[in-house]
Amino acid sequence: MLQPEGPAPSLDEAAAKLAEAQAILQSSTASLPLVCLGDAIDLGADAEGGVMKGHGTMMAGEAQLQATVCGLVERVNKLVSVRALKGRYTAQVGDVVVGRVTEVAQKRWKMDVNGKQDAALLLASVNLPGGVQRRRTNVDELNMRELYQENDLISAEVQQINQGDGAVALHTRSAKYGKLQGGQLVTVAPYLIKRLKQHFVALAAPLDVGIILGCNGYVWIGSKDLVDAGGRDEDEGMEAAGPSGQVDLQLRERMCRVANAVRALAALGLPVHPPAIVEVCNLSGLLRVEIKDMLGPEFLAQVAYREADRRQAEGDAQPMDH
Repeated sequence: MLQPEGPAPSLDEAAAKLAEAQAILQSSTASLPLVCLGDAIDLGADAEGGVMKGHGTMMAGEAQLQATVCGLVERVNKLVSVRALKGRYTAQVGDVVVGRVTEVAQKRWKMDVNGKQDAALLLASVNLPGGVQRRRTNVDELNMRELYQENDLISAEVQQINQGDGAVALHTRSAKYGKLQGGQLVTVAPYLIKRLKQHFVALAAPLDVGIILGCNGYVWIGSKDLVDAGGRDEDEGMEAAGPSGQVDLQLRERMCRVANAVRALAALGLPVHPPAIVEVCNLSGLLRVEIKDMLGPEFLAQVAYREADRRQAEGDAQPMDH
């Protein structure tokens, strides 16, 4: 199916192939417990024993649950919930996120993490320059912009979620978290990010770049040194970008190829995780696809066909876990 030789298909032919490949992928989700807004949730044998309503559900009568969002029905013992396929990021403690500073407030930074409200990064939850361990003073509060200022991108971890209003508190106490520079940010739907044991991934050669897969749908692509196994130094972000903030051409091209691979997966609604990203990059190299053409219908059709072939080969009608 994947033949780099031969004449390139026309735009209409490529669009038709892409639609056909997407139909094949969508057919594999036909058996999933999908519900729309207002649908009654089939409880099956659990209806007699009683159930507990979770997120995305409401009681519509005696022993009857109704969906309040469109998504997948999930069950944990007697707890029934609906996970929305599209929507804002819902934080969980321990999630790795990438956020952008929107405001420097009193003893905290407010950050956009693609959620329903801004998250808070407290001054007490960051490492001071030099790794000094001491109580924060008024001087530290006055110098907050020397650490992070508006529009800075930061990698952090969800520390706490307020049960009352759902406010999210972050921290960057680990050496691997901190300010991100010398790369680019790609935004995808949060549900496409596959939860992994390690969200800081260094892709091997020939890609040789680092990625941070934020659970909130923000994916950072930058220097491999930023996410390498050895962690990151406080000034490593500046070193990766160079003294003048410039990144060499070869690294920029590799970063752009990886970024377009992430965008291609998101455009097809496929889970975003390192093996899938590497496979799309390798496919673009096999077909000699230019970086700027990786989001065209011709290449997207090839990616969709490759995923359809993989699912058929595995004999698995279920999509990859998110």
